[in-house]
Amino acid sequence: MTRYMVLLPTNEAFWAESTPEEKAAGYEVHSKFAKLLADRGHKVTGGAELHHSSKAKTLRKTSDGIAITDGPYAETVEHVTGFYIVETDDVEDMLECCKVLTELETALEIREIVENEEMS
Repeated sequence: MTRYMVLLPTNEAFWAESTPEEKAAGYEVHSKFAKLLADRGHKVTGGAELHHSSKAKTLRKTSDGIAITDGPYAETVEHVTGFYIVETDDVEDMLECCKVLTELETALEIREIVENEEMS
């Protein structure tokens, strides 16, 4: 099976400003997505919701060495707020399943994972 990463670039304000009820409704969309994948023979092998980008650390190579700074790499409203790793032999069907997430997310990025035996 081929592995794909489903990245969720989202405006972080949605989660930060959501009521508990709105968050519960959002989690329900993600549960529906995971169930649909399983029902159709795809396998979720990993994934997580990520903390707000304000808690990120960025390492950057500089002329003086490596600088470690607080905050995200990019100055933008949208950041990756979560991800799934999905194993499948049918990427087209997996993409159809991903449409469920558009009930909540405005964009998704799906990328095939490079399998590198040396890194395992």
